[in-house]
Amino acid sequence: MPSRYMNKPAALLLAASLLLNAPAALAAPQELSLKDSIAAAVDNNPTLKMAAADRDRATYGVDEAKAGNWPTLSLGSTYSRQPGLAGAPASDGVSNGLRLNWQLYNGGRTAGLIDQAEEGEKSAALGVAKAEQQVRLDAATAYFSVLQNRNLVSVNEENVKNLQQHLKTAQEKFAAGLVAKADVLRSEVELANAQQNLIKSENSYELAMAGLKNVMSTDPAAEIVLTDALKYEKYGRTLDESIALARDKRPEIAQAESAVKMATSGVQVAESGNLPTLTFGASKGWNDSALPESGGDWSMSLAASFNVFDGGVTKARVRQADASLTKAGEQARQTSDAVELEVRQQYLSMQEAEKRLDTTEVAIAKAQEDLSIAREKYNAGVGTNIDVIDAQLALAQARTNYYQALYDFNVSKEKLIKATGLTVE
Repeated sequence: MPSRYMNKPAALLLAASLLLNAPAALAAPQELSLKDSIAAAVDNNPTLKMAAADRDRATYGVDEAKAGNWPTLSLGSTYSRQPGLAGAPASDGVSNGLRLNWQLYNGGRTAGLIDQAEEGEKSAALGVAKAEQQVRLDAATAYFSVLQNRNLVSVNEENVKNLQQHLKTAQEKFAAGLVAKADVLRSEVELANAQQNLIKSENSYELAMAGLKNVMSTDPAAEIVLTDALKYEKYGRTLDESIALARDKRPEIAQAESAVKMATSGVQVAESGNLPTLTFGASKGWNDSALPESGGDWSMSLAASFNVFDGGVTKARVRQADASLTKAGEQARQTSDAVELEVRQQYLSMQEAEKRLDTTEVAIAKAQEDLSIAREKYNAGVGTNIDVIDAQLALAQARTNYYQALYDFNVSKEKLIKATGLTVE
């Protein structure tokens, strides 16, 4: 007892330590639904935050482009000192200048740059939507992976339990002299194999849980319990409806269209070199005072310039811009085709998993019946040990196939939802 082996202050310190650590020891694990996991991933994922930073940068790029429509005002000051000649004292002075410059027309260059920047801002905003869709899909897939591996752990636990029960039966029959020792040995081997599979499935579950925590950017040591289960909910759209939805909603298609518009504006920017520019200017200068004197000489100018010959620079830039526009158009078409292919692939994969669900449910029922018959025949002495073991393994495989089909269906459906441009919930 503590009173015999430690003094009273030490006992009080121990009691206080136990009380302070009791909340942590008794803290319940965090319960997470699929919706909770997706929300946590969206809130914490660094990829999504980087996409948001790109969007903000593009917004400031629009402000920068629009600044080309405004005049600039500059203030300059120069200090000079002249040495004296023939014994005359040195002289110094300060000359100041204030100049306004406003480009009234530049052949549409500024307008083209603004259009490019605004389309870039739209594309960056679409990039945020695309990144969020991917994060949501990653979180949902990771969540389903944990559920899948949890189900497989249950299958392997049930398989171990059934093989332990059969081994006990074989040992009893061997002790009674009703079967050969080979039945016991084979049952022990199958049980050992099943226990190995259980260990592997438990490790796969831990790895899947670690993957989910990584997607959510949460504490790897946190204890989490998932509250949802893998279930079948039919997808409500046809393939043609899904493709049409993807063409309308998919961020990648809208981004490709923005890229075409940006390339079109790039042609406008390049062709501005063939057009004249018109610039308004105004300036005032004064000496030896911090502020300009009232009145004085102001100068104003209106200058027009036309680039008659630049060695072919503008022509080359226009051709480059035309090539970029052609490339952007082809990339847009390629993106549209890729999106349609992705929708088809995920839709067909979902349908395949859906069909497998039906067949595996039937297989489980038949495997359970076969195992029951094999056990009865073995207990009655008219069946073999191999029949029971094979029936048990067939049941475990049928259950594994069912959960695999259920997992594949849910993952394919979520990928299909993301492929259509909708939000994974």
